[in-house]
Amino acid sequence: MGGVTSSMAAKFAFFPPNPPSYKLVTDPSTGLLLMSPFPHRENVEILRLPTRKGTEIAAVYVRYPMATTTLLYSHGNATDIGQMYELFTDLSIHLKVNLLGYDYSGYGQSTGKPSEHNTYADIATAYKCLEETFGAKEEDIVLYGQSVGSGPTVDLASRLPRLKGVVLHSPILSGLRVMYPVKRTYWFDIYKNIDKIPLVKCPVLVIHGTCDDVVDFSHGKQLWELCQEKYEPLWLKGGNHCNLELYPEYIRHLKKFVTNVDKAPSRRSSCRRSVDRTEQSRPSADFYDAPRKSSDRREKPRKSVDRHERLRVPENKCSNIERPEKFKIPFEQLERSRRSVEYHEKSRRNTDHQLEKGRKSVDWLDRLRSG
Repeated sequence: MGGVTSSMAAKFAFFPPNPPSYKLVTDPSTGLLLMSPFPHRENVEILRLPTRKGTEIAAVYVRYPMATTTLLYSHGNATDIGQMYELFTDLSIHLKVNLLGYDYSGYGQSTGKPSEHNTYADIATAYKCLEETFGAKEEDIVLYGQSVGSGPTVDLASRLPRLKGVVLHSPILSGLRVMYPVKRTYWFDIYKNIDKIPLVKCPVLVIHGTCDDVVDFSHGKQLWELCQEKYEPLWLKGGNHCNLELYPEYIRHLKKFVTNVDKAPSRRSSCRRSVDRTEQSRPSADFYDAPRKSSDRREKPRKSVDRHERLRVPENKCSNIERPEKFKIPFEQLERSRRSVEYHEKSRRNTDHQLEKGRKSVDWLDRLRSG
């Protein structure tokens, strides 16, 4: 039963675009690897990276002149780096960062099949590339995980204590919790972010829409509450799972986060304390409304700024995502599976207890003989 449930969770987790939105081609004159149909850019490098699982993942690296921060971006579902390409270049410009985005095994032009453990190998490969190929240091890297990408992001972050920061965009508590309101972690669950997020030692920014109909808003809130080093969250009122980048507050808050984590640790702490005091005095400031209509006079002076900061979001980024309800199986089956596991665990403990009693009895007889 556990295998069936894990398989259902995996079905929720992975929807690679079919066909992929791009192709990898080699320029015959230069030998450079290119991403078709996008033109070659001097500051963009296309890569094929071998993983420890035997697969090969496709990746795109965007350079920004004199950048002090590098963003490692794990994208969400139903998309690939071809669809994310324009957003990657926009984020690099607006945030003034280098950015590495990659496709999971089985996505885009990456080989293999998507799975939880393959994505862990994929992000480890991308991180290794940043260190060994581009000379990035752990303390200069911000991990960014969107939706299902929060799984490999939190897993890697829990093992890297000197990271500059982590951004979780519409993150999940775990794969199973997206489909069922479970109160405990089952052994067959995937992406157990709820258990790993307390191990992350760097500042964590959580971004979530209050009207997310794929991953409930409560997932982001609970993960933020469990963070060791909380950064002021961004709760976008009315935002759903796929449109948060369209809110002007999204890029402004990201800029603020990147600027803040660029500062010395002592400065960051003082800034966060001042943010906490502000949050206590103005609790409603956590929520940002959808952009006001142009008839609102207060927004008119900032209209050109908002236009400049608007990001190019893939139109079909979420078109293939199917709602969790489609994969639901009766919750009673989960409970039967849980009771079955607990029964076997209890039987094993009873057996262990009897063996221990027998061992003590033998020890007692040995002492009598030796006496």
